[in-house]
Amino acid sequence: MNQELIDLAVERGRLLERISSQRQLLAQQLQPLGEAMGTADRVVAGARQCGDYLKRHPELVATGVAVLVILRPGRVWRWSRRGFFAWRTWRMLRRELSDLGVVKRA
Repeated sequence: MNQELIDLAVERGRLLERISSQRQLLAQQLQPLGEAMGTADRVVAGARQCGDYLKRHPELVATGVAVLVILRPGRVWRWSRRGFFAWRTWRMLRRELSDLGVVKRA
């Protein structure tokens, strides 16, 4: 009976050691996922803050709707595309100049 308890205690120790090593391996393998989830959490928090801000300032929403009605959605869409193209070009140009060492990386 005493030997059985000793064998069980030894087996339990081995299992606990194996569990510990598996936890460490799992934590190491899931680290990139944790970083991605942290980024997603920041995005969600930012979206919530934006929503809260717009709830506190409904006049901004009303102004945006009025601009859409006055300027017509087609014109707004066209200017949005132009603005996005300009922004994307600026980012690419800034990155290229940074790679060349002309400007510091932001």
